[in-house]
Amino acid sequence: MPGVTVSATMREYLAEIYRLQVGPDGATTSALAERLEVSPSAVVRMLRRLDETGLLKHTPYHGVELSPEGTREALRGIRRHRLLEVFLVKVMGFGWDEVHTEAHGLDAGMTDAFEDRMDQLCGYPTHCPHGDPIPTRAGQIAPIEDSPLLDATVGQSARVNRVKSDEPAKLRYLAELGLVPGAPITVLGRAPFNGPMRLQVGLGRDAREHVIGSEVAKCLRIGASV
Repeated sequence: MPGVTVSATMREYLAEIYRLQVGPDGATTSALAERLEVSPSAVVRMLRRLDETGLLKHTPYHGVELSPEGTREALRGIRRHRLLEVFLVKVMGFGWDEVHTEAHGLDAGMTDAFEDRMDQLCGYPTHCPHGDPIPTRAGQIAPIEDSPLLDATVGQSARVNRVKSDEPAKLRYLAELGLVPGAPITVLGRAPFNGPMRLQVGLGRDAREHVIGSEVAKCLRIGASV
């Protein structure tokens, strides 16, 4: 795609397509419209444009597939967004519940030099405040090896790896419970049929017990055992 200029809006679409493609339901037109808060017809027009530029392949009614160049541009957008989130928390003092909204759109006019300085000021972070990996400048992203908390068994110990929510109220609640990336947890009990889960959060004298519902539990991904 020599000579093609990738706009901030195009990169935003590509980044959202990438996120949806690694999820269970894929990048459908309706899912993109919902996530980007635009009309389905606007999504179709943009997908056609991205297809014409070689950034993806769009087959109507069958979804989309990013090209190698489209994947690189998507990861570039994701990198900048997640770096901005870290910058807003570490340097500007925002809460992790505020940064998703604040970071949205700020990367539109960002230069490579600004991106590099932000990376340096934040100590070259590898993950965003919610635990998602930050792609490298070369377009590489660390593999994600975790599983839903809802799949955990009673007695299982693990650490919170990622928090998959951008709802401010939910993020504030999780922070109050100590359910943030890196927190050690143990499943003490759970009710059947997607009922509440009883968790120990923390270790030793600092450990606390909490009961959370499935709506909160489904936001949490857990990694290696403690």
